[in-house]
Amino acid sequence: MMPDLLARAVQEFLAEVRGGAVIENAEVIFDLESAQYSISSERGKCLLHLWSGERNVVRQVMDAELKNGELRLSVRGFAQARPHQLVIAKNSDRRAPAAKRAARIQYANFLERILYREFPGWTLDRQKLATSMDLEKSFSPIYARGLLRKGRRALAVLGVGGQESRGSVDAALTFGLLWLEACREREPGRTVVQGLRLYVPRRTSDTLRLRMAHLNRNLAQLQLCELDEGDESSTEIDCADHGNIDTRLVRCADPARIQAQFQDSIQKVLTVVPRSETVVLSPAQLSFRLHGLEFAQARRQAAPGSFNMEEEIIFGVAGFCSRLTPENEPVFHDFAKVVMQARHLRGDRRDPLWRMYPERWLESLVIKDVSALDLRLDPAQVYSQVPAFSASDRAMIDVLACTRAGRLAVIELKADEDIHLPLQGLDYWARVLWHHQRGEFQQYGYFSGRELSSAAPLLCLAAPSLHVHPAVDTVLRYFSPAIEWTLAGLDERWREGIRVVFRKSAEVNHKGHEGTQRKSGDSFGAF
Repeated sequence: MMPDLLARAVQEFLAEVRGGAVIENAEVIFDLESAQYSISSERGKCLLHLWSGERNVVRQVMDAELKNGELRLSVRGFAQARPHQLVIAKNSDRRAPAAKRAARIQYANFLERILYREFPGWTLDRQKLATSMDLEKSFSPIYARGLLRKGRRALAVLGVGGQESRGSVDAALTFGLLWLEACREREPGRTVVQGLRLYVPRRTSDTLRLRMAHLNRNLAQLQLCELDEGDESSTEIDCADHGNIDTRLVRCADPARIQAQFQDSIQKVLTVVPRSETVVLSPAQLSFRLHGLEFAQARRQAAPGSFNMEEEIIFGVAGFCSRLTPENEPVFHDFAKVVMQARHLRGDRRDPLWRMYPERWLESLVIKDVSALDLRLDPAQVYSQVPAFSASDRAMIDVLACTRAGRLAVIELKADEDIHLPLQGLDYWARVLWHHQRGEFQQYGYFSGRELSSAAPLLCLAAPSLHVHPAVDTVLRYFSPAIEWTLAGLDERWREGIRVVFRKSAEVNHKGHEGTQRKSGDSFGAF
């Protein structure tokens, strides 16, 4: 197939699979909800460029085949002689619905055997684990859940199988805490539900261990186990260990030096979109945004087929992007005009460009005046999308700031309802605490010239007031008292300016919950 026909086939397929995934070597390397791509057929080659906050790849497409609703590409990487397969699937979970249900029932039956083996003399409530959906309680069929009983003691159990996504595994703690709370509400005065035992696949517990290390163990006994479905072995993970965390900080790029390096590209874009925001992504990458919507990037990378560095501007949104050339410069101007007409406060709310990436819009407003969230925060030194790598993922801390007294503050933002807001914020807070205790932020160029307090960071969670998930309060009650957190509910008209309409804090919430626990007469003895 000719390169231009290949490029057209790939482009047409990608335009229809915004919720899909890119799979290479049996691993999902890109989620198309968040990844971006560009396709070119220059120099007699069809080149597919994919990038996200986690990785950046370029593949030469040799051939394409549409089969079973997937686009299967024969591709070559740079300096690779032999092609291999890259699959663009319409769904990251490629199992049929019936196959998913069967696998989840099979896992529940397997976990039941493990529980009876590990807890002789205990019985399962209703004799089995549940895998049904419960929208009222926010329970998903992904997780097998149940209640183990022995006399007046009980233990909430929740497990997730090895065929589920890594995101589902990481989310298990949120649903585990909600299940624990639901069991306690159902059993007042009859049974003491002592805690939660969480089962996850082998070698997937890192994120959960990090989060569980910072929960309040006076409220519940919390146990995390890795389960090997092959040999049916179970290993309990020590969540009380606050030691080494598999994370590393990325050096803060010098904004003045990077902007000087990209001066020509900046001038070219600002001439067309004067109100655009320039955001340094890395020493070789600069983002241009309008109210948080990235519409162009300037970057330096190796020219195809060589090690020479070249600077280029890529423009576009919603995944598809094009390289700016003298020939398509009028197209860029027309595109920029469309973005400016749509992406402003009084724009048409039905326009996809107005509705797109609301979290980034919210973030752009917080960055301009972080003190609108909390008067203690210093607007002079604020960092957005701070990357902290681990072996399994790349965490992007929404906003990292400090108070006027030099205390670090982690800010997690949501523009829409998100049940995982508390534990995502906790995850970033724990990483920041770990790096701060080792003095790494200033070593890596953050908060230069500022004396930072040795105190643990503050944690600020913020979302529009009517879009705070009802389960958020429940999860926050299980946070360690050592974490000074704040939940800020924002005025729903936040695009007009950040205004906090309600605020909840750790001190009030923890005291109230602990009092309730003492009144209930619960005790938290060994399982």
